[in-house]
Amino acid sequence: MELGSGNKDDLRRNIISRLKKIEGQVRGIQDMVAGNKECVEVLTQLRAVTAALRAVNGLVLKNYIQICYRGVPADANSQELLHHLDQTVGVLSKFIEG
Repeated sequence: MELGSGNKDDLRRNIISRLKKIEGQVRGIQDMVAGNKECVEVLTQLRAVTAALRAVNGLVLKNYIQICYRGVPADANSQELLHHLDQTVGVLSKFIEG
């Protein structure tokens, strides 16, 4: 994955760190299910994982948009701009639709 603005290495480390925490949370949920924990406890942890994934999603999407538009030449014609916009809308709509 190519990372855009700011310090690429810091952003990459941040995303990897978050994903490792999410991985640990998912393993914990597996243990909870295997250990017959109460549904409300499992659901609480699932909600936490979902929120953490949304946060990572936001970081990666923001970065994608910055990369996409950084690649547009300053002298781009309307056709090129529309192409970049269509790509971005396509990616974003997949996240909006679920």
